[in-house]
Amino acid sequence: MIKFGHIEYLFLLGLIPVLVLFIFLFNRWRKETLFKFTTKNLEDKLYVRKSDIREKWKYTLQILAVLFLILGLTNPQIGTNLKEVKRDGIEMVIALDLSNSMLCEDDIGLSRLRRSKQAISELIDNLKGDRIGLVVFAGEAYTQLPITSDYSVAKMFLNTVNTETIETQGTNLSAAIHQSVKSFDLDNEFNKSIIIITDGEDHEEGALQEAKLAAEKGIFIYTLSVGDANGGPIPLTKSKGYKKDRAGNIIVTKPNFSFLDTLSIYGNGRHINANDSEFGLQQLFKEISEIEKKEISTMKFTDYSDRFQSFLFVSLFLFLLELSILNIKNNPIKKWIKR
Repeated sequence: MIKFGHIEYLFLLGLIPVLVLFIFLFNRWRKETLFKFTTKNLEDKLYVRKSDIREKWKYTLQILAVLFLILGLTNPQIGTNLKEVKRDGIEMVIALDLSNSMLCEDDIGLSRLRRSKQAISELIDNLKGDRIGLVVFAGEAYTQLPITSDYSVAKMFLNTVNTETIETQGTNLSAAIHQSVKSFDLDNEFNKSIIIITDGEDHEEGALQEAKLAAEKGIFIYTLSVGDANGGPIPLTKSKGYKKDRAGNIIVTKPNFSFLDTLSIYGNGRHINANDSEFGLQQLFKEISEIEKKEISTMKFTDYSDRFQSFLFVSLFLFLLELSILNIKNNPIKKWIKR
């Protein structure tokens, strides 16, 4: 079993395509600049010993060296022993609203989405023995992270979501609940809960019915409403200004507290107004702690050994190998014949 000591460095893998693009653009610029002062025939005579194959190999080695360097920074660790780990906890799925209305900053200085992600991150930091999954929704709902006990992975997946994650806009709470229920293994005996974080502007029907069906399966539904009661405008994502209706008026989005309260009642849970200094977390922690925790038994690898040294060694070797390769052709047989 492999895990990463610093999994956040995996984001640096995004530099690889950037590096490839830079090399491509640099070579094209260099060639265009060279042709300003010479011709193709003259270039062939001046660079008769130039090896295009070696040059490509050098670039390939550079990219591979950076790749192994990044992997080394993540500190891959390999578990050597598999043990059964038992702990008390519950299973929960957090359903996070990614509709455009979550970009609204109300009068709290941060967008509803950013505050929600901060709250979820703090919630994860306070979990002990519980298992967590992540569902994201707007006009549709998707499982972003299956239920897991790896909190570092949960936070990594959380950091990647934004309002552009889902193309279909809206606030389909019915789909969110349905997808969250599908994330659970209903055959086990662990208590389960769904935490819906949204401004409650439901644009679809059926949410109350889905909440009732979930409650019948023993799943508790908690709703965490975000946003100020007075509402606020929705910033445009690709330009300055705010969203407007067809008449040219700025759209004001307001949380639907009453609907979320009703939804939580149907789901045998509680509605928490998160628009306070602590984002309603203390109350949420209290509600979750009151759910009966049952023993969760999982097989888990232990005695992890660091393996970053191997990746850094390979990276260093590739860098040195790249430096040792010249961009020119080298034919010792021809040199010997000339002698």
